[in-house]
Amino acid sequence: MSRIGIKPVNIPANVEVNIDKNNFAVVKGPKGQLEQQLPKLINIEIEGTEIIVSRESEEKQYRSLHGLTRTLINNMVTGVTEGYQKTLEIVGVGYRAQKQGNKLVLNLGLSHPVEMEDPKGIETTVEGTNKIIVKGIDKQQVGNYAAIIRDWRRPEPYKGKGIKYSDEVVRRKAGKTGN
Repeated sequence: MSRIGIKPVNIPANVEVNIDKNNFAVVKGPKGQLEQQLPKLINIEIEGTEIIVSRESEEKQYRSLHGLTRTLINNMVTGVTEGYQKTLEIVGVGYRAQKQGNKLVLNLGLSHPVEMEDPKGIETTVEGTNKIIVKGIDKQQVGNYAAIIRDWRRPEPYKGKGIKYSDEVVRRKAGKTGN
């Protein structure tokens, strides 16, 4: 039995959840609305203030989708109530970020500054010159946009320069040794 899939998802009082017979879920809350097509092989039922996710069979395909479906629904409910955020840190001399309207401008030692426009539903803020916070209600979009920002200059192992997640630990390597 799936350890995650059997747990019911609690629906807070200020959240409205609608799931049709084709498993298309719409979750409305104080921060916005999320829609997603969930796997049709899984049974989803709303009972009072809880969502129960169950499967019809013990086949591998059903088992793999059971926990996934429950987690997707839980992430939607959490997103419309609390939202998600990722924090990135810029490390390096001359590396900095600034916000111009809805554009994020990064100076990363390239021949040109990198300008990135915030996607719909995502908001970025810059604290100081080296801390970027990516916020939104869709966990997948927040993580994806943070990864795109990080890909412009990943942290390197010798000096630790680059863009890293705030909770990421960069493994450092020793440099050359001269003889």
